[in-house]
Amino acid sequence: MIKKLVIVFIAFFAIQSYAQQGTASPYSFYGIGSLKFKGTVENRSMGGLSIYTDSIHVNLRNPASYATPNLSSFGGESRPVKFTVGGSHSSLNLKSSSSSDKATSTSFDYIALSIPMGKFGFGFGLMPYTSVGYKLESVNSDGDLLNRFRGQGGLNKVYLGMGYMLTKDLSIGVDASYNFGNITNSTVEYIYDSEGVPLLYNSRENNRSDLSGLNVNFGLTYKKLLKDKYEFVTGITYTPKSNLTSNNTRSFSTITTGASGQEFVLNTVETDLNAVGLQQTDLTLPSKFSIGVGIGKPRKWFVGSEYTAQQTSKFFNPLYSSTTTNYEDASTISLGGFYIPQYNSFTSYFKRVVYRAGLHFEKTGLIINNESIKEFGMSFGLGLPVGDIFSNANLGVEIGKRGTTSSNLIQENFINFQLSLSLNDRWFQKRKYD
Repeated sequence: MIKKLVIVFIAFFAIQSYAQQGTASPYSFYGIGSLKFKGTVENRSMGGLSIYTDSIHVNLRNPASYATPNLSSFGGESRPVKFTVGGSHSSLNLKSSSSSDKATSTSFDYIALSIPMGKFGFGFGLMPYTSVGYKLESVNSDGDLLNRFRGQGGLNKVYLGMGYMLTKDLSIGVDASYNFGNITNSTVEYIYDSEGVPLLYNSRENNRSDLSGLNVNFGLTYKKLLKDKYEFVTGITYTPKSNLTSNNTRSFSTITTGASGQEFVLNTVETDLNAVGLQQTDLTLPSKFSIGVGIGKPRKWFVGSEYTAQQTSKFFNPLYSSTTTNYEDASTISLGGFYIPQYNSFTSYFKRVVYRAGLHFEKTGLIINNESIKEFGMSFGLGLPVGDIFSNANLGVEIGKRGTTSSNLIQENFINFQLSLSLNDRWFQKRKYD
């Protein structure tokens, strides 16, 4: 047990110390950033499918998964304590109608623990929920630099959840989350004289928002064995809308720019946001609903689909407004599954490996220059058995694209590499002998 905890925390701190920026997407410029948490590596390797639950993996999107049946291999007496940690590395090829660029980012994605207690199950963990990380520039018709945009930060989530088994087939659960974080951004305006020569001094707007708020997530999962061979699975989650409190500051600086592009501040003036009612504002986290169904053969294969809808059209940030940006309701369709050649093979390691694959089609909810921003991705993954009691290391690869080159926008072609450890141990055992 101690060795496993050491592995978890070494992996956690190694990933966290290496991760400098959670995203490099220019679309993190909008709202409160790009959605960072899309499920565990196991979920994402199946196209984002989160309806499948079992007794040896943590499902962070459906709190009903904390309460699962006991394992027959444990004599039907208990199920393991589950803990997981994950991180990812993203490589982006950015393309517009006139140019292209590349960017990378590496980040910690989640750490969580699920503890069984009879018909109950409890879970808690920490994850970055959204991420901001962009470096953008705009030019005029002569190709001269007009503006430089920079942003970083994001929203984090710490949660405590509980699940309960109503019957051996039906479980319900709820998560309570505290959201916190900050977002900083700056905009530099470059000015030229009548002959097109840049002026020595330029102005920069600096903004910071410190965010905090609570929300809950409800879940239900149902699994029914059909004809003692196949298993029908369905899952539902619902997150009501909630509010984030944003404490804001804004200042304007006079700067000069060095030959390498480094900015030197000469003086700064603070803005009185309280006078215009923007020192403290409320942001709405939209409601979210998902439902999915699937069928499979226990410990052999599974296929399923899931639909997720989010009312992002209700999102509004009074501190930042843009005539070119609007929001619509977001939606995602996920298709995926897994295959295990022979879960209890003693002769071949690769027969015990879990092979995962999936697709997802997403409407992100962003409308920029009258273009709806969409995303498509294909994913593949492996669950590699390690140690004992069904622990495994999960590897995932996601390939896809987001956005378009139409209407002066940017298309992202991405490859995401994901790694997680899903470790299990027995903490509670009945004594057979006194």
